[in-house]
Amino acid sequence: MTEGYDIIGDVHGCADKLEELLVDLGYSIAPWSGAYYHPKRTAIFVGDLIDRGPSQLRVLEVVKAMVDEGTAQIVMGNHEFNALAYATKDPENPGEFLRPHNEKNARQHEAFLEQLTPEQRTRYLEWFLTLPLWLDLGELRVVHACWHQPSIDVIDRQLGGNSFKSLEDLIMAARSTKPATPLYKAIEVVLKGPELDLEKYGAKAFQDKDKIRRSDARVRWWHGAATTLTDLAEVPGGSLDEIGKPYGELPEVLVDEGDRSFSYGGSVPVFYGHYWRAGEPVEHEDWTRTTACVDFSAVRGGTMVAYRWNGERQIDPLHYHPHGTDLINRIHSV
Repeated sequence: MTEGYDIIGDVHGCADKLEELLVDLGYSIAPWSGAYYHPKRTAIFVGDLIDRGPSQLRVLEVVKAMVDEGTAQIVMGNHEFNALAYATKDPENPGEFLRPHNEKNARQHEAFLEQLTPEQRTRYLEWFLTLPLWLDLGELRVVHACWHQPSIDVIDRQLGGNSFKSLEDLIMAARSTKPATPLYKAIEVVLKGPELDLEKYGAKAFQDKDKIRRSDARVRWWHGAATTLTDLAEVPGGSLDEIGKPYGELPEVLVDEGDRSFSYGGSVPVFYGHYWRAGEPVEHEDWTRTTACVDFSAVRGGTMVAYRWNGERQIDPLHYHPHGTDLINRIHSV
C-alpha cells in the first residue's frame, strides 16, 4: 500500500537527471519487471516527458514501464497533447494537421521527431492518447498547468471522464475554430494555463525568448486572493519590450472578474509543472499553502525536482527534493 507520493516535475527528455532523482528518492529497478519501483511510495509525473532534451526515448521507456507496473501515475502535459495534434490529420482540412507543421512547431518537436523512429513514435503517441488530463486522488490533486474546476467540469462532461476515449475526442478538443468551443478552451486552460490580455489593461506587449511578440501573459492562478495585474500577470524574467529594452513594471490596476476567476481557492493541495521555475523551491514566494510547482527547468540547466507528499494538508517546503540549505518558510506567509 502506498504511504506517499513523489510528484516529479517536467522531464523534457532528461533521462540521466530523471534516473538520478529516482535513485536518490529510493527507487530501484525491479528484477521481475525492469521498472523502477519503491516499496512504500508511488511516483506521479506532471507531464511534458518529451521535446527539447537529449534522451527522449529513454525517458519514455522509464516512465511508461513504471506506469504499466503501477509504480507511477502520470498526467498529460501540453507537449504530449501537442505531439498528438502534430501527428493527427485534420479531417475537415485535407492535407492539414490539427497542429500546423510550421517552422515554430517543427522546431519545438524536433528532438522527439529525430530521436524516435516512426514505429516508436506511433507506439508512444498511442500511449499519450490514454493519459489522464488530471488526477484527483482525494487528498491531493495533480494537473500539468492549471487546476480550474469549471474547465475540468467541461472536460468531464464532454469526454465522460478525465481522458480521451478515442481519436475523435482528440480531434474535437484540438481543432482550433472561431469561436473556440468550450472543450477547446477548457483543454487550453488545464494543459497550457490561462492567459490575460496585457494591452487590455494598458500594459506593453513583450518579446519572449524566441523574440516573438506576446501581448498575453500567463495568469498566476495559484494566487487565490490576487486582484491586480501586478499580482496576476506573469511576464518571464529577462523579457524585452517591443523596442528591445528590458521590460518594465506592470501597472497596478484591478483586473476583470473573468481574469480573476481562474484563481484556486480550494483546500486540497494541488501540484503542477509547466512554469519553468529556477533556483531553490523553498525560495519562491509564488507558492501558497495549497499549491506547489515542481517544474524547475531541468532541461535548461536547472534541477529535476520532486515533492514528497506524505499526507499533509498544507504545502511544506521541506518536502521538496532536493531542497536548498536556506530553508526559509516564505511559502507559509503567502
